[in-house]
Amino acid sequence: MASRALAKPQLRGLLAKRLRFRIVGGFIVSLSVAAFSKFAVAEPRKKAYADFYRNDDSMKDFEEMRKAGVFRSTK
Repeated sequence: MASRALAKPQLRGLLAKRLRFRIVGGFIVSLSVAAFSKFAVAEPRKKAYADFYRNDDSMKDFEEMRKAGVFRSTK
């Protein structure tokens, strides 16, 4: 029977090699999450606010609430 010698494990530089991989992976994941949140959350929210204020008539809303009796100090 022939016995095979096991390969020696890499110990020198192992931490640096793994950290390099994990830092690059973490950077890529964080950039993708930031881009997703910008384009899936922030941009639609900005558009919704712009659409709301484009068609908003605050004086009309105030008059409707005044007629409904919401405000006690105005007549």
